[in-house]
Formats: sequence, structure tokens, C-alpha cells
Amino acid sequence: MGHTIAEKILGSHAGGKPAKAGEIVVADVDFAMIHDARAGNALKMIEKLGAKSLPHVKRTALVLDHYSPPPNIEAANVHVEMRAFAEKHGSPLYDVGDGICHQVLPEGGHLTCGDLVVGTDTHSTTYGAFNAFGTGVEGTDVSAVMMTGKLWFRVPETIRIDLNGPLQPGVWAKDVTLAMLGRLRAEGANYMALEYAGSGVSAMAIDDRMTLSNHAAELGAKAAILEADEKTFAWLKAHGAATPKPVKADADAVYAQRIVLDTVNLAPQVARQHHIDDVVAVPDVQGQKIQVALIGTCTNGRLDDIRQAAAILKGKKLARGVRMIVTPASRAIYLAAMREGLFEILTAAGASVEAAGCGTCVNITGHYIAGDSQVVISSANRNFKGRLGNPKSEIWIGSAATVAASALTGVITDARTVAGGDWRAAA
Repeated sequence: MGHTIAEKILGSHAGGKPAKAGEIVVADVDFAMIHDARAGNALKMIEKLGAKSLPHVKRTALVLDHYSPPPNIEAANVHVEMRAFAEKHGSPLYDVGDGICHQVLPEGGHLTCGDLVVGTDTHSTTYGAFNAFGTGVEGTDVSAVMMTGKLWFRVPETIRIDLNGPLQPGVWAKDVTLAMLGRLRAEGANYMALEYAGSGVSAMAIDDRMTLSNHAAELGAKAAILEADEKTFAWLKAHGAATPKPVKADADAVYAQRIVLDTVNLAPQVARQHHIDDVVAVPDVQGQKIQVALIGTCTNGRLDDIRQAAAILKGKKLARGVRMIVTPASRAIYLAAMREGLFEILTAAGASVEAAGCGTCVNITGHYIAGDSQVVISSANRNFKGRLGNPKSEIWIGSAATVAASALTGVITDARTVAGGDWRAAA
């Protein structure tokens, strides 16, 4: 009987043999991450336990991205503690403006194919885009990792999702993952691993693959892992990662469920207000008025997302009464977008650009609060009631292309119906 990718990676880190779904294993962690919203308790726990040594501390990155910049004294003091800890112990430190944890870890070369990576955020599933087992844990779990290099896991069952055919121009991985949310519902893959495969995945650029793995958190997934290919290897090499140890599922692997999605004919999708799994095709709700457009977050703040928006808004203006905010996922992406002239295009159209970070996504920094009854179209990952600080506003979720097209027209719009909306990333 064969094994899934998740079973193989966890098994290889817990004695060498593939594990079986349902087993409890104690596994060696290759790399860990803790961000500022969870660091306070984690650092206190290390002190409370009186750890005399932290052998894994140099393989634990500290990322200052949620309170970026810090909105209050308490957050600022957490940053002071994190900087002091990193200085003392030699941990990699990503400071305010460097970017969002799920972007800077791969960019920093901290992970590779076959790795086991944990982070204090549910969207740590992002690392599965690189054929790694990435998953979210609590801050105290990372304390244990820094002290021992190990963590316990229940080996998850796996859902195999085959994407049948390349996406149409103007349709993105965001639309795929929204379609899966509409099908499985939020938490529909709770504590399960997802394996995305097929020609639809092969055709995707790395930016889109990261979106696919990242958004699995809304499905409740423990991990979302893609097979590695030459695109994966080239990206990892360019970012200084260790030699890949690619892992592939066996032909006779046992899955909890197998799904085939016809991605060739998939239309752009949106999640309607307050429910990430209330998903419909954009043409079915085209015309819904919007006042605010947001592009960014760990899900869709990458360079290709910004390129999508620029292709649609080049030489044009936002619709009257619409405001648009763009937040790149990292400083590296910010600089690349500047070099390509993308921010000049977006700023000329009427958008505002923020420094890299998570603040706008969860409204921690208070940089943007939607007004009563305002409708926001966002490329973020969640649209819970009150997500942007006002429970009386509405948040709809779509791809960066859908967000930009809607900002251009003032109503939710299928990007394929406007000039530039059929832009396709170079795979």
C-alpha cells in the first residue's frame, strides 16, 4: 500500500519510514517561524521553562509583520523584545517593512522540497507550494521547537485534487481555491492535507502556486502540498535554498477523497460578504457596487498580483468614489514592482501603496477602516464580519484581477471583459 506526500514527509522526519494517516509522530522540524502577534507568549514560555539552551533557535525566524508598524505601546515593546532576542541568539529577523512571514521565508531560502516547516499562523500552509509540509502552530509550540527541534503531529488524511487543464487568461489560482471553498465549504478539509496536482498546477507560475497552498487554510487544511518540478527547483535555487529533496506520492497512495476540477472552463470566482465559502462566479454577481478595493496580503500580494492590477489600470483612472490600497507581500516585491513601473501605473490611476506587511488585512494598524454599508472587494483570504474593523461593512473576496477590474468600473466585474484583464503570468 502506497503513501501520500504528507505521510512520506512526516515519516521521514520521525524515524525514516513513511507514516500512516492517524498515527501520532514526534518529528524533527527543519525550520520554524514566529511572528509578532504570537511572539510575546512564546518568549515568555522559554523564560518560564528555564531553557538552558536553544539548539534550534538559529533555524527559527522572527518576523515583525502583523504589527507593522506597531499601532500601540504594547506592540512596540513586543518588537523591542523580538529584536533583542534575535540579537542575543542569532535568529533570522525580518523587521517592519521586510514583509509577510509566508513570503519572506521562501524568499530568504529557509526551506526546500521535502522539509517540515511550522509557523505561528494558519497560512503557513503556503510552504507546500515548494513541496514542503508547512503548517500552523501556536507560539508555545515554537518555544518547544526552539528548545528541542521537535514537535508532535497527528498524521493527516489527504484529499487529492487534480486540476484538469491550464486556466484561461484572466483566471487565477485564487479562483481555483475559491471554487474549492464553494465545493468543500470552510473547514471542509479540517486537519487534512491537500495534494494539488495535474496539468492545471503544472501550468501555474510559482506566485499562483503559493496562493493555492496559502488559501487552503480557509478549508481548514493542515497542509497543502504540490509536487515539485523544474519551476520549483529554479525558484528555490534563485533564492539560495538548500538542495531540494522532492517527494512524490505513490501511485497506489490511499486518499480520503479524490477530486477532479475542470480548470479549463473555470470562470473567475468571488466569495460574498461575511462567508468565505459563499462562492459564486463573477458573471453571476457582476454589477454589485463597490467603494473600496484592496490588493495584497500573504495570499495575493505577490508580484504577479500587482502586475494583474497594473495591466488593467494602465493609463486609466479608478471609478469615481472608489478608493484602492495595494500592499505588497515583501520588500523584495515592493522593489521589483517599483523597477517595473507598476506602482507608477497604480498611483497614477488613483491607488495608494503601503509598505509590506499584514496590517491592512486584519486592520491591526488601523490604516483603513471601511465605513458603514461600504462594500470592499479584496484579494485577502478572509471576509469575516468586522474583518476590516467595521461589522457594518461588507467584504467580498476575489483575485487581484477581479479587484482591479472592479475598481476600474465601480462594480464587481469579470476582468476578462476589460482591456488588460486577460494578462497571463509567464509560466
